[in-house]
Amino acid sequence: MIHIVLVEPEIPQNTGNIVRTAAATGSAVHLVHPLGFDTSDKMLKRAGLDYWKDCTIYYHDSFEQLRAAYPDGEFWYFSTKAQKTHTEPTFANEVFLVFGKETKGLPEQLVHDNYDHALRIPMIADTRSLNLSNSVAIAVYEVLRQRNFEGFNFIGHLREFPDGNAH
Repeated sequence: MIHIVLVEPEIPQNTGNIVRTAAATGSAVHLVHPLGFDTSDKMLKRAGLDYWKDCTIYYHDSFEQLRAAYPDGEFWYFSTKAQKTHTEPTFANEVFLVFGKETKGLPEQLVHDNYDHALRIPMIADTRSLNLSNSVAIAVYEVLRQRNFEGFNFIGHLREFPDGNAH
């Protein structure tokens, strides 16, 4: 199972998009308080469309509470301050991908304390950061790629048009 952990997310549209990614990949989402929005927020629901019902979402009062609930979990911390790239580790079956708030990322002390499990997504020089929902998607799909997308649909279907051809 892939667990997407959002520590103090601030932008409802990002969280909505992440829920949609989680639903499409069978991942769980963990939201760590404080949140920068109300989870009944219209923009949050709109960004996630109707995928909320297809996603398991957990709420935690603190990151410490989350860690205590999963003492044997393999946690990976995404930060622009990390040296390892997101493609270097081999991810366990039960993996927690941890992301920080949009404006500041993860607390620097948390990254420092877990530096051997800190990962970065490469970017060209002078780029400050990627969008949170994009970063989550990149990380989740790297884990899935390593697992050869087991159980995923690889067949696309074109619809037929009035001329009798599929387009």
